[in-house]
This record gives sequence, C-alpha cells and structure tokens, in this order.
Amino acid sequence: MSSVPDRSEVDEEYTWDLESIYATDDDWEAAYEAVAERVADLEAYEGQTTADAETLLSVLELRDEIMREVSTVAAYARMRRDEDTTDQHYQALTARAQSLAADAQSAASFIDPELQELTREEFDAMIEEESELETYDHYVDDVLRMKPHTRSAEVEALLADLSEVTGATGEVYTMLSNADMSFPTVEDSEGEAVEITQSNFTNLLKRPDRDFRKRVYENYFDEWELVRNTVAASYKNSVKADVKTAQARNYDTAREAALDGPNVPVDVYDTLVDTVHDNLDKLHRHADLKRQALDVEELQMWDLYMPLTGDEGPDLEYDQAAEYVVDALAPLGEEYQSRVAEGLDSQWVDVYENEGKQSGAYSGGTYDTQPFILLNYQQDIASMYTLAHELGHSMHSELTKEEQPYVYSSYEIFVAEVASTVNEALLTNHLLETVDDPEFRKHVLNEFLERVRSTLYRQTLFAEFEHEAHRLEEDGEPLTADRLDDLYRGLKEEYYEPAAIDDRIAREWMRIPHFYRAFYVYQYATGISAALAIVDDVLERGQPAAKDYLEFLRRGSREYPLELLRIAGVDMSSSDPIDRALETYGERLDEFESLLD
Repeated sequence: MSSVPDRSEVDEEYTWDLESIYATDDDWEAAYEAVAERVADLEAYEGQTTADAETLLSVLELRDEIMREVSTVAAYARMRRDEDTTDQHYQALTARAQSLAADAQSAASFIDPELQELTREEFDAMIEEESELETYDHYVDDVLRMKPHTRSAEVEALLADLSEVTGATGEVYTMLSNADMSFPTVEDSEGEAVEITQSNFTNLLKRPDRDFRKRVYENYFDEWELVRNTVAASYKNSVKADVKTAQARNYDTAREAALDGPNVPVDVYDTLVDTVHDNLDKLHRHADLKRQALDVEELQMWDLYMPLTGDEGPDLEYDQAAEYVVDALAPLGEEYQSRVAEGLDSQWVDVYENEGKQSGAYSGGTYDTQPFILLNYQQDIASMYTLAHELGHSMHSELTKEEQPYVYSSYEIFVAEVASTVNEALLTNHLLETVDDPEFRKHVLNEFLERVRSTLYRQTLFAEFEHEAHRLEEDGEPLTADRLDDLYRGLKEEYYEPAAIDDRIAREWMRIPHFYRAFYVYQYATGISAALAIVDDVLERGQPAAKDYLEFLRRGSREYPLELLRIAGVDMSSSDPIDRALETYGERLDEFESLLD
C-alpha cells in the first residue's frame, strides 16, 4: 500500500530548520511572554501620537519593534503546527500567537486614526523637526489616503479585537480539510492501494490509467459531498464577515475594500476578467488539444490534469530539480543565483509530505529570520516549478529586508506573485534551451501551458466566483451549498466549453483554501501576466532589465503596487501584459500542436 510517512521518517536534511528561530519551545515561551508585556507600553501612548515629532517617532518605532517580535512568535507556532496539523500542542501555540497578534493590533489601532488628524503639511513640518520621520513618509501617505475608511480609535480597537473572530472560518476550514477529513484508498492497475490526500490528489489525476483517475476523482469529491453543508456554512460566514467589515469601513462592496488596501483600482480586476473572457477560445483550444492527445471522445473532468504528453512525466528527484532551478536563475545575476543555492543548502525548505502536514506550499519566515518554504514534493516536474515559485517569494523577502525598514517589508500580494512567477518563466526558458531529451522537453512545454491554464485562466475563474459570491451576499441572497454549486458549475461550463461538466466538479469550490482570503486569487493571474512581460524583457535586454527587476524587488512596499511594477517596466493599469501573456500561451499551443502532428 502506498502510504504517507510519519514526520520522524523524513531525513532531517529535507526539513526546515525552525530551531534557528527558537532552539526550544521554552525559548518560544520566553519570547511570547516578553513581547506580550510590551504591548501595554504601546497602549500608554494613546491620545499622544501626534503631540510632537519626537513622540510620533517613538510611537511608530515602538509599534514596529513589537510587531516584528509578534510576527516571529506567530510564524514559529504556525510552522510547527503545519508540520503536523493534528498536533494539539502546536495548535494551542498557534491559537495563543493569533490571540497575541490580535491584541497587538488592537493596542496599535489608535495610531492610524490619530495620524489622520494631521494634514500632509503638518507631517512635512514634523519631518523638518525630526529627520528620521522621513522613513515613514510613504506609510503616512497611505494612512492619510485611507482616512475616509478609518473609524474612530474606539471602533478601530473593536474591529482589531474582532479580527480573530471574523477570521475564524478560515481556521475552521483548515482544521476540517487538513486534520479531520480523510480520503479513501483507491486500487491502481497493479492492485496497489493508493491513499488519496489533499496534497497528492491532482498528482493522481495525472496517471495514465483513465479508470483509476475516474475513481480517484469520484472518491475524492464524494468525501467533500459529505461535508458540503459544513463548508458552505463556513464560506458563507467568511463572505459575510468580508461584507460586514467593508461596510464598517464605509466601502460600497467587499471587493472595493479588498483592492483599496493595496491601492489597486477595481478597473484592474475588471480588465483581467474581460481580457481573459476575450481569450477563452485559447483555453477551449487547449482543452480540445488535450482531448486529441488523450485520444478520447469527450474530455472529462478527471482528464483535465493529464499532460498533453499522455503520461505522468519523468520522475524527478528533488536534488536534481533544485539544481535545474538554480541554473535557470542565471539571467538575474550571479549574486541572486548564488544566494538561492546557499539557501537550499541551509534548510530553507521542508521538502516532503508527511502524515498530517499542511497541504500545498508556501514561503514563510519573518523580517528577523531566514526564509522558510513548505513543500509537499511529489517527484515530478510540477513540484520543481513549485520550488522555483516559492524561492521567488523568499528572495523577494530577502532583498526587501536588506534594503527597507520593517515598515515596508510586507509587500502586497499583487507584486509578490510577480516574483514567484518570474522564476517559473525563467525555469521554462532554461529547460527548453538546455535539455536535449525530447520527451522531457515536451513535458516542460506542457508544464508551461498548464501553468498558464491553472494560474491565468483558473485563478480568474476563481476571481469571478468569489466576486459573484460576495455580490450575492451584498444583495441579500442566501449563499446555500446548492447556490454556490450552481454558481461554480456555470463558470466551469463557460471556461471549459469543450469538456463534459459533471455534478462533482460543481463542488470544486469547496477545496480552495484561498477563498478564505477574499479577492486574493486574481493576483496570481495579474502576477503571471506581469512576470512573463518582465522575463521577455530580461532575456531581450539582459543585465539592464535584470537590474530594473531586482530594484523592483528591493523596494518592498515603499511605493504602491502599480508604481513598483513600473520600475520593472510593466504597466498593469492596461491589458497589454495580459494580452502578451495570452499571446505567448497561444504560441506555445502552436508549438505543442506541431509536435503532436
């Protein structure tokens, strides 16, 4: 029987080094207690924030020091929990850290409303008195921009206190999907029982045995059917929390509130959706090409993840994948490339799936730690691309914290997904240029097409789903499980017109954890569009373009996202980067079609 190992069975070389943060849990406890005591120090400044330039600087610096410490305490607890989501001890530490973070946010909640009592001219005068306030120039500009949507100090404190509650549905969903839910085993063509997990589900749908894929697909979604009302209630309340919070901040819609945080115009969202809809013919062509490659009469939903090559693809050991990734980053310069290699040798990455481990992948760490990357590596090309993706995030963080103060270190997701996808695109280019094996090259080309399908098209579909779900809630319409199924199925039929849409795929929305971070996923689609434009420029112009891109990474959040991307030569206020990305997608489809012919 194929089984997932216990964490104790994973070689330490392939686990992350959380001891570099706190050597023991006792050290974590000491750090927790120390920063918890400092929270009261911040509360003592309430009502005095703008008394004079010296006081303002003291308040902002103290706030940043506390938040730095809290973020490290919280990151350690969460990553320990993610090693085994069934571990009650680390669940408890994570809950305590989340409460501490909420307390710290509540304690600091008076700062922005009090800052908004200033005019821009008054703040400029304070800079004249205290030059170190210059550091906070963009931050204050952002705070003043948000004045129409910032409530009184009392209301802001209440909203901060409630953040733990309003975010609870995501925590409930995480526990349900990763700790409590279990999936059946399915017998493969050789009679071996294969365990279905959250991490390996899509990988199992890449196996050549079509009947096996169908049984995996049906068994997986039948388990979700058993909890559909629970998940629907969870998501409904998550949407409701988004809507009520937006209303509390004087926004017309939850989408407007979400996009206004990073100062991204709603038009950018709509331009993405409109441009993708104008190019659905390319996705339909990809689906039909897949049907031809698989030699089936009708493409079913359990065929969707199958590569155009018709098989799973070559096994790819992690060490070889890491080598490919490092080599691919040469166009960004020797320093960037060598730092990635050093990080891979320094236990940045928790590589393999283990029993109870958080599914998926992410890049973590804080301003005061090394990067940490969670993977569930599956010995395939897709996992290699995931490694490249998360390393992009990690290097973005590394370059930002070297150049920017803490206040500008937490860059917006809108730009973060550019850094990750640039690495993916460079990897594709490198492999197509250097690997001679024709079968491997076909799989790389297929991976590129699948990345565009799943990142640009699929995430835009998700973006439409959550936009409509929030609109329904705002219009007072009930978000039942049936209504959410119908909404999702309608979008799936539009996006995948040539394929057969069955009842089970209507439940796919239930397995998407990103929906608990409202209006997050569209940034994957804008990110890949910007990234492909940047890589085209780097490969065409060389080091001058690479220098511009690295400067963009080093700027962190010191400017607004659209301004930052202009440093890298991309204008996301227009459809041009999206059109260019979809044009490249069409050209790659042509290339693969010629290989099939």
